[in-house]
Amino acid sequence: MSSLPHVQLAATRHEPAVTLPAIGQGTWFMGENLSPREDEVRALQYGLDQGLTLVDTAEMYGNGGAEEVVGEALAGRRDDAFLVSKAFPWNAGRDSAIAACEASLERMHTDYLDLYLLHWPGGIPLDETLEAFERLRADGKIRRFGVSNFDVDELATLYSLSGGDACAVNQVLYHLGSRGIEHSLLPWMRDHGMPAMGYCPLAQGGGLRRRLLDNPEVESIAADLNITPAQLLLAWAIRPRDFAGDTDRRDIIAIPKASQTKHVAQNAATLGVELDNDICRRLDAAFPPPGQKEPLDIV
Repeated sequence: MSSLPHVQLAATRHEPAVTLPAIGQGTWFMGENLSPREDEVRALQYGLDQGLTLVDTAEMYGNGGAEEVVGEALAGRRDDAFLVSKAFPWNAGRDSAIAACEASLERMHTDYLDLYLLHWPGGIPLDETLEAFERLRADGKIRRFGVSNFDVDELATLYSLSGGDACAVNQVLYHLGSRGIEHSLLPWMRDHGMPAMGYCPLAQGGGLRRRLLDNPEVESIAADLNITPAQLLLAWAIRPRDFAGDTDRRDIIAIPKASQTKHVAQNAATLGVELDNDICRRLDAAFPPPGQKEPLDIV
């Protein structure tokens, strides 16, 4: 793993540090009959074979259908995956989070999650959610917890609570056409040693994705590198950043969804793509970084 782009989750009081590939596998829209189920299962299994060991899902996806696909894909090889799922905000209470996690575990035919996230901020007090997450950890049902779709103020509130500083990641929207987190959120997270998981790294489809993939500069750079525009967008999302002179450190894991093995193969091959400073400057010119804090982009 060390020879390929990777991101490290810090050690906790209960778990050692873990090294993860900078590209994982998302499952949004799986289990909804949009693709043959056997193709989705095969794609996830092929991804594991290619080293894309982080698998991200949620009880929301297909009303649990995506978790069922994941469970089928991991049958007999649970230890090959770093498994992530997420709870609805209304299932984040002192007891409801326990029940929601147990239901997810049952759908995936496993007895633990490597990482369990609060899907987005809700009305249940965060200290209740933290209490439930700690109970789940103590019972061996989760190994780490994190959040998703949290902005700076919400993370600061979380950190002010007892146990909140054990939050492992924040999963947020991030792609070349949505760079708002670069202004304030990512710097705050880096200061606190918290990596990001970037969902929809190719945008969510439709017009925006096409505008990104068909952009003349994106197409030109991709052609120069002999890769696809989608691979360029992925490589950009996980590009290393300079941390006090450490120019090869990465702190974003991209989690694209792919239901076909050919797309999984392209995603995995992107781990071998390097972008130099000139390419990054060209992409900055085409899709400028934010000049001020922006509202957190969510889909």
